[in-house]
Amino acid sequence: MKNRNLLIAGNLVLLAVVTRLIPHYPNFTAVGAMALFSGAILKDKRWAFALPLLAYWLSDLVLNNVIYSSYMDGFAWFTPGVMYQMVPILLIVAYGAYGMKRIGVGQVALGGIVATVIFFLVSNYGVWASGTMYPASFSGLMASYLAGLEYALKGTLLSNLFYSAVLFGVYAWIARPKVQSVGV
Repeated sequence: MKNRNLLIAGNLVLLAVVTRLIPHYPNFTAVGAMALFSGAILKDKRWAFALPLLAYWLSDLVLNNVIYSSYMDGFAWFTPGVMYQMVPILLIVAYGAYGMKRIGVGQVALGGIVATVIFFLVSNYGVWASGTMYPASFSGLMASYLAGLEYALKGTLLSNLFYSAVLFGVYAWIARPKVQSVGV
């Protein structure tokens, strides 16, 4: 049963990463939901942290070296600023693992909101810290956050809520105990 649940969860995580590779509304992917789901569902926390990072990195390899290859100088194992995407993934997994005491509709919805806030704060900080788009000042940081509200927050929030419902719902349906029918 333990291996079955890991297999189910692992497949759902990998399926969620496909959402980065198909055409989508800006930031409407399952990355945050995937991290939240892994942290909350996987009992072995090594897998909980490793699966989303591996899945994100593999999808980045495809994105950077196939889809956006014309923007890269050679093969890109990692892109500049990747830590500003990986760190929020780790923080979201940690929230799922240690902040979600139980799994229910309210907790999953709250987790989607928390995942959105974490990703928004860290990734927009990273845009500002790169020094290429905003001045290195408090007003530059605030400008980065303000710009992120319109561009990223809406897609991220909607996707985290939607994909969290899908991942947790499908998992609950697949992993539910099988009911034995009784003949009369």
